[in-house]
Amino acid sequence: MTHFAILTPPYAGHLNPMLALARTLVDRGHRVTFVAQADVGPKVERPGIGFAAVGARSHPPGRLARMTARLGGTTGLFGIGGVIRDMADTTDMLCVEVPGVLRQIHAGAVIADQTEPAGGLVARHVGLPLVSVANALLIDREPTIPPAFVGWRYDPSPRGVKRNLGGHRVADWMMRPLLETIDRRARAWSLPGIETLEDCLSPTLEISQSVAGFDFPRVAPPAALQHCGPLRLPESRSWEPRPGGPNVFCSLGTLQGARAAIFEAVAAACARLGLPLTIAHGGRLDEARRAGLPGAPRVEAFVPQRAVLRTVAAVVTHGGLNTVLDALAAGVPLVVVPLAFEQGAIAARVERSGAGIVIPRRRFTASALAEALAALLERPSYRARAEALRDEIAAAGGVARAADLVERATRPRR
Repeated sequence: MTHFAILTPPYAGHLNPMLALARTLVDRGHRVTFVAQADVGPKVERPGIGFAAVGARSHPPGRLARMTARLGGTTGLFGIGGVIRDMADTTDMLCVEVPGVLRQIHAGAVIADQTEPAGGLVARHVGLPLVSVANALLIDREPTIPPAFVGWRYDPSPRGVKRNLGGHRVADWMMRPLLETIDRRARAWSLPGIETLEDCLSPTLEISQSVAGFDFPRVAPPAALQHCGPLRLPESRSWEPRPGGPNVFCSLGTLQGARAAIFEAVAAACARLGLPLTIAHGGRLDEARRAGLPGAPRVEAFVPQRAVLRTVAAVVTHGGLNTVLDALAAGVPLVVVPLAFEQGAIAARVERSGAGIVIPRRRFTASALAEALAALLERPSYRARAEALRDEIAAAGGVARAADLVERATRPRR
């Protein structure tokens, strides 16, 4: 059996899929330890799953709350400088402290989120097998694929390729603090050919939470890439739909749930159409805002999301990958209102797949949403495309297949 060390960004959208993979590996007799700053410990505390705290001086308790607040308040392209500096500081801290932890716990392999380059750097430095997991959109570059931080449509023409290359140059400029950290650590450890995030990925196995039918077409996908679909544990919980017509579910994820104006527009649109609405705000909407929402929506901090999605006819979301994939896994079409980060890129994939409608934030109103929801419910094509992706996701194998691949890729060779 293998002892796996997991390195991942300390946010729910990355931690939860990794927890599902960790639970599956533990149930198969392996050991799993999350290695992260102390604030992450309570988030991953589960029977049989270990935790090793690092960064006591640079990332003491309380720092994650400040990082999360900065992340949740970011909207524009050029508002993420502080977030990138946080990423670079965390990567640097992990590179300093994780090698000793891996030796101390006798780790046999590293599982790292694609967006945490310390995983690839440290695994190579200490000589351990590496598995990369794309809990967000794939960061592997291709000339015809737009950068993951923009909502550009797929355009494989020479003009589109030129646009994408320019976008990647802007991305590299924005990511300089992180790229400088990667370069410095690679040089210190004599790791040749490692300059970018992609260089830190596993050459053996990359697991993607997405499926090929949802992503933009790739001409030359990495040989190590395996699409497994959403990494989720079986869920037995149920949810009773609200009476009165097709149900709508609205979630802005765990970071954007304080955006009361969006929830107000969603509630107004559903009230106008007479659609029962359930809102999950992640504990970020205060009581006064909840009470002032139009109509009579059911408003909860958290809900069993996949159980809810099995009972609804449409989803309104900011475009977080986990919510989008959960909706598609249930065969439910979406209205996407991208707010920040890669949500525009995810929205562009929803639109291209035919499984939903995108409303840019600047054009988002209750009237625009009511029109989009009416289209989702009246035109069968949206539901049909969502159900086609549902079938592809079901066939991808999920967390069980991901665990199979991890075991195969990290099995000691004679």
